[in-house]
Amino acid sequence: MQKAAGEAQAVESALTAQELELAELIVTTLNLEVRAVDIDPRASLFGDGLGLDSIDILEIALAISKTCGVRLRSDDQDNVRIFASLRSLNEHVRKLQRG
Repeated sequence: MQKAAGEAQAVESALTAQELELAELIVTTLNLEVRAVDIDPRASLFGDGLGLDSIDILEIALAISKTCGVRLRSDDQDNVRIFASLRSLNEHVRKLQRG
């Protein structure tokens, strides 16, 4: 039973190809000393997660806009949720790309 739970958690924390691409963009943009593949897509982008601050988020938003062709708005009321984790950010970017 514990093995199944551990495997399920590993699947949840595995990066999708799109999440890995976004993680690589974040690492490159911010010159982070972490490998993109080591970022847990469910971990917080702030605080105990990657430890990013509001300036980092602005830089990421600009890089995403240039790279992915979508506009992330600084006045979006959902920004706390959108930038909560790599996974939530990726989901939002993909949703914007689909229109």
